[in-house]
Amino acid sequence: MDDKTNIPLTAAEMSGLWTQYMGDTIVVCMNSYFLEKVEDEEIRPIIEWTLDTAKENISIMQELFQKENFPIPIGFTEQDVNTKAPRLFTDTFFLKHLSQLAVFAMTSSCGGLTVSTRPDVVAFHKRILNKGVELQDRTRDLMLKQGIYVKPPSIPIPKGIDFVEKQHYLTGFFGKKRSINSQEITHLYLNTLINTIGKELVTGFAQTAQNEDVKQYFLRGKELAQKYIDIFSNFLTKEDLPAPVSSGSAVLNTTASIFSDKLMMFHVTAMVAAGIGYYGTALAASPRRDLGLKYISLIPEVALYVEDGANIMIKQGWMEEPPQAVDRDKLIQQ
Repeated sequence: MDDKTNIPLTAAEMSGLWTQYMGDTIVVCMNSYFLEKVEDEEIRPIIEWTLDTAKENISIMQELFQKENFPIPIGFTEQDVNTKAPRLFTDTFFLKHLSQLAVFAMTSSCGGLTVSTRPDVVAFHKRILNKGVELQDRTRDLMLKQGIYVKPPSIPIPKGIDFVEKQHYLTGFFGKKRSINSQEITHLYLNTLINTIGKELVTGFAQTAQNEDVKQYFLRGKELAQKYIDIFSNFLTKEDLPAPVSSGSAVLNTTASIFSDKLMMFHVTAMVAAGIGYYGTALAASPRRDLGLKYISLIPEVALYVEDGANIMIKQGWMEEPPQAVDRDKLIQQ
């Protein structure tokens, strides 16, 4: 029987592995720092587990890359983090960041599973998915125990089955609007929550960035995150529904260099790029026109922010290239 692991990696498989490798090297750097600073002994085991998982992922991918003679990405190393630097975030932020990491892991692994062919790559993405689910369970359970978990809004259980009968269901600009439905509520809640965590992250990064362009980029990200928090929250509060709110300042007063500007830029642009996908999903699930058009208006703004971040990284020589197709025109000219 043929060994199916001997077939070449597809572009999709290369992309998924390369992206996962870059992400896991960031996870190692950040959680090494978190582990050094955490005070809550209930959070510490989750950080340790996440750190060990990321290191295991990296080892699996390195072995696979070596087998394929695939250049191992540089990613991020101990040179990109100072674990002895002063404390920047609260323990609560560590836990919320881990919860968000679980969401990203589940999302990326599902995407990888959709387009992977080789059994070893499929098995690896299944591992990422299972680990993401476990991390989500661990963080959710502890946040519930500590009373800091922000639940989505509740609405009454329907009394029966209804079908949409009028175009009024889609309107949202003039006259009386229909109430937002459960799908629309879910995405407004999720996007508010993601931007709340993102704002806390870029605030801390802005305090500790060394390069002035990077610092200003993070300050701009902080303003955008607050703008989006206000937009999504207002949709909820106008429907007399609670919006996720920060439980307090998650960022402490240190300005010492902790993470390299290179690491912080890659981390933020990757998170924001993922946010574009969340807005696209929310757009597809929001038939009320005012909601849909609001998401449409935000996507180009977020994409421009990601592009500006990429330009900073290119200027500084920080942007590691993912695998690319052959440039046939350039090859012919040679």
